[in-house]
Amino acid sequence: MQGVHPLVTVKRTVSAPAAQQPEQGFLPVPVLPPREVRDGFGFPARQRARRTPGLSLLVMDVTAALTAVPTLPHPLLAAPLLLAVLWLNARAALYRPAAVPAVLDELPAVCARIAVSWCAVAALVAALSPAHALSVLTLLAGCVLQAAASCAGRGVVHWRRRRDLVRSPAAALVVGPAATAQRVAAAFLRRPECGLRPVGVLADDMTGGAGLPVLSTDEEVRRAVVQNGVRAVLLVGPAGEHGPLVRELAEAGCALWEVDTHVPSYDRAGSPAYEEADRSADDLSTCPAAWPCAASERIAGFSCHRLDTGRPAVGPAKRILDVLVSGVLLLLAAPVLLACAVVLRVSEGPGVVFRQERVGKDGLPFTLLKFRSHRPADAHEAATRWSVSGERDMSRFCRFLRRSSLDELPQLWNVFRGDMSLVGPRPERPYFVATFSQAHPGYAARHRMPTGITGLAQIQGLRGDTSIEDRARFDNAYIDDWSLWQDVCILLRTAAALVRPTGS
Repeated sequence: MQGVHPLVTVKRTVSAPAAQQPEQGFLPVPVLPPREVRDGFGFPARQRARRTPGLSLLVMDVTAALTAVPTLPHPLLAAPLLLAVLWLNARAALYRPAAVPAVLDELPAVCARIAVSWCAVAALVAALSPAHALSVLTLLAGCVLQAAASCAGRGVVHWRRRRDLVRSPAAALVVGPAATAQRVAAAFLRRPECGLRPVGVLADDMTGGAGLPVLSTDEEVRRAVVQNGVRAVLLVGPAGEHGPLVRELAEAGCALWEVDTHVPSYDRAGSPAYEEADRSADDLSTCPAAWPCAASERIAGFSCHRLDTGRPAVGPAKRILDVLVSGVLLLLAAPVLLACAVVLRVSEGPGVVFRQERVGKDGLPFTLLKFRSHRPADAHEAATRWSVSGERDMSRFCRFLRRSSLDELPQLWNVFRGDMSLVGPRPERPYFVATFSQAHPGYAARHRMPTGITGLAQIQGLRGDTSIEDRARFDNAYIDDWSLWQDVCILLRTAAALVRPTGS
């Protein structure tokens, strides 16, 4: 612990919510400890497939939009047309193609969004320059030309991807009851165009009959993964005792697919009656954690759900926003930073900036910066005490810093450096992260994204001594629904909340 001054003692402190205070012999608890290796067992790290069909589809859509430019009354109208098409397609997930793509499946969505984009451009031209309004013939010609070019380009991309799937299918393990797993594996092997080639079955029992080898030990699974280059896991039933193994495969880079093997039958009245209608919700939980599922897809005739085990696709936009905004704010707030530092140095003595270890993205520690508004009794108290109970032990200026949140201003430097983000889950000390991760399911998942100065939980009033369970829920909801516009909205609401400061 750096920068902890022992002269001033904090007399009243508040213990952490839902956490017990440690004994004096406290030892730091690792936040996200490395995955334990059982008897020398461990999967090799495997990078995810680098195929980027989304980028190829985007290029085709741009090319198709440019082919329709000659039908426009002015070339500059191509810009709003292109932006409208790309935005609508991205909102419809048309740059995240299905596991087995087909251009005919996308045809209605692609054509509809092209038509909407052309109508929007026509309305814009009619509003700004009625004399140059687009005729009905121009609208039809542009829509048809762009739709034909877009579908043709997408057809080429999908054809090449299907060819690659047949030539280089991804090796897969099938997890579940042996008999069901063997049946599903045989169905996938009969359909090579699905791009998944089962190479083994991971089951608790050995009575699956003839077919692929049944793997029962960790060493057999590891050998299969290494020798066959396994890149996918098909879950056809409860993972059972192999749940931790499935999680390790996912962490090693394997894609997880949940396969619904329950085929509906029909009674004499014609109403669907599932063969196993009495199965419970617990039976459907085939993975060791509640990973979110993508939309259902048909692969080899089965209804399959891709389990999202990775981190949200944030991209560079969030980092660009952080650098620009934090850089500008550092320049604008430089006089305020200097004034606060001078007043603190004169009134409180040395140690103006408070440095404390916090936990950031992926559980990695970093040093958080704040203006010092109070001094813990020692490093142990600073690491394990939740917050100061009252403000009577602080000077008037320190109370002002906390109530106005000006003590958080040095964290702009953390953002500029890349230690954290402007918006994200608030970073916490290692001791509390370890404690809360054990007490509250989902708390550790907050570290999928960079931590932030403010976040969705904070603008909901979850600051200071408030519910940790509620914080974790709002933080994970922010990560799951992340968008750049959501970051902007949270920043604006935070700025508005500063008018009504409540401290931190």
